[in-house]
Amino acid sequence: METSLTLGSMAALFAAMVVLAAVPSVSVLAVSARAATSGFVHGALTVLGVVVGDVLFILLAMFGLALLVEAMGSMFFLIKYLGGAYLIWLGVVLWRQGAAAAAAQAAENGALHSSFTTGLLITLGDQKAVVFYLGFLPAFIDLAMVTYVDAVHVILIAVLAVGGVKLVYAYVAARLGRQVSAVAGRVLNVLAACVMFSVGVALIVGA
Repeated sequence: METSLTLGSMAALFAAMVVLAAVPSVSVLAVSARAATSGFVHGALTVLGVVVGDVLFILLAMFGLALLVEAMGSMFFLIKYLGGAYLIWLGVVLWRQGAAAAAAQAAENGALHSSFTTGLLITLGDQKAVVFYLGFLPAFIDLAMVTYVDAVHVILIAVLAVGGVKLVYAYVAARLGRQVSAVAGRVLNVLAACVMFSVGVALIVGA
């Protein structure tokens, strides 16, 4: 089956997701807390929950937006402008706020399924996530021509990028029992702000 994703767009999507996944956030803190207090396995299962939540949002964004493209026809460029503006706004907010201020309570020892549930609920509880993907994905994939092959590619990219980065956090937290420094968090936040701003501008320019 054909795909509208090129190798270049897949590489760009992967790089952007890696940077954004590395930004200190509630999910990163939850993964780190689980790993530091209960071990790497608990941290990894929390990561799995986060990734599953992201995959659900990606599917909703890709196929829900594809239906919207078909319904709106040539007027879809308005959605691309709005999505681009939203990403630019997120980039400005990240740039201004510095290191993420969100704090998560250290997780208590518990059943393995509770770690998975923690990661899943943190992602599903983020009401902005689906809006983010609605604005983010059109910069990398033509949603008017989206296929199931595209969905598989994007999901694999998300699993490798988001899951891989957060597993590193889990490993480091399990080994050292501490989270990234404030300086590292600031650097990651600036990188993420640049990614969001750049993707937003690219989306508007290409609309």
